[in-house]
Amino acid sequence: MKQDFKSLYNPSLREQKEQIITKDGTKTLYSKEFDECYHSTNDGALNESLNKHIIPASNLSLHKNSLTILDICYGLGFNTLTTIYYYQKHRPNTKLHIISPELDEGLVKSLKEFEYPKEFEGLKEIIQSVSSDLFYEDSSIRIEVLIGDAREMVKSIDKEIDIIYQDAFSPKKNPALWTREWFLDLKSISSKDLILTTYSSATPVRLAMYESGFNIYTPPKADVRSGTIASLIELDLEPIDMELKKIRNPNAKALVDCDLFYNF
Repeated sequence: MKQDFKSLYNPSLREQKEQIITKDGTKTLYSKEFDECYHSTNDGALNESLNKHIIPASNLSLHKNSLTILDICYGLGFNTLTTIYYYQKHRPNTKLHIISPELDEGLVKSLKEFEYPKEFEGLKEIIQSVSSDLFYEDSSIRIEVLIGDAREMVKSIDKEIDIIYQDAFSPKKNPALWTREWFLDLKSISSKDLILTTYSSATPVRLAMYESGFNIYTPPKADVRSGTIASLIELDLEPIDMELKKIRNPNAKALVDCDLFYNF
């Protein structure tokens, strides 16, 4: 029987959001539907995007002058916009194609009014275009926001992905985007040297990635809470021995789809 992941969401609460100022002075929102903020209030919205996702992934992809990036999920657009901001400063000749599924179309449409940090001042045209049309394109940047359930949206992607920002709401709040089956779907559209970044260091998430064929690594130290980096190839980073973790914790198990409708 086909599982209905939409039953895990509560659209009646979707519009209920509250603005929060994070530790680095940038603003985020609190979602009533998921009972979480879109960013770590301690790390800060911009700081989190830069140091958990954009910089680590960029440093591991320096050999590529054209990147297709999957941003899970678009949310307030910080990962997408911070990518553009960072690459314009540090790798201006890199072509970027960013694809981002997002469940909340109303949120994306409202972002033309959102108070972004001063670092995004030069990105106003992009913000307006994505907010209005869910799309932006120029000679070096292409952005596509795919409205709908990410579990379905990723199956429609026919591009080979170089980088994935795995940045959905937490496994406890949005478990459908953290299971072994989800990571298998991501693997199926990934380049052979894909880099995946995520803020989560939870053992069930790491096991879900590992059992999907990913190598698991500790990210380089940065001024943010440590998460996880995953790849389909060996990286020059500190590896996490998932087999040893399973031996030490025999009760640990990966998140899997069939458990979602019983345990959450």
